[in-house]
Amino acid sequence: MDINSFLILADPSRRRVLDALSDGERQVNDIVRAVGIHQSGVSRHLRILSEAGFVTMRPDGQRRLYALKPDPFREIDDWLAKYRAHWEARLDRFGAALEARQEANKEK
Repeated sequence: MDINSFLILADPSRRRVLDALSDGERQVNDIVRAVGIHQSGVSRHLRILSEAGFVTMRPDGQRRLYALKPDPFREIDDWLAKYRAHWEARLDRFGAALEARQEANKEK
């Protein structure tokens, strides 16, 4: 997993473009309407996401259809998995402490 993936995903406009593609293939104009960014900006973000491997483009006659490429997202998820157990354990302890406090408040 490349740290540049996180730098690319750090941009909120690129995340909006990815969100717009989460339901499947879309043309640039559909993405423009979904994210509220000018066509030139969407095209720039699509180029960056494509170069980073997050998005693919499929020509369909005169249209270009963009879609998410799952592999980079799997890599990020795999990387996060080793930390997820740590977070979940901490949240479980926090939840148990909250429950204990609520029980103590009920007894008062």
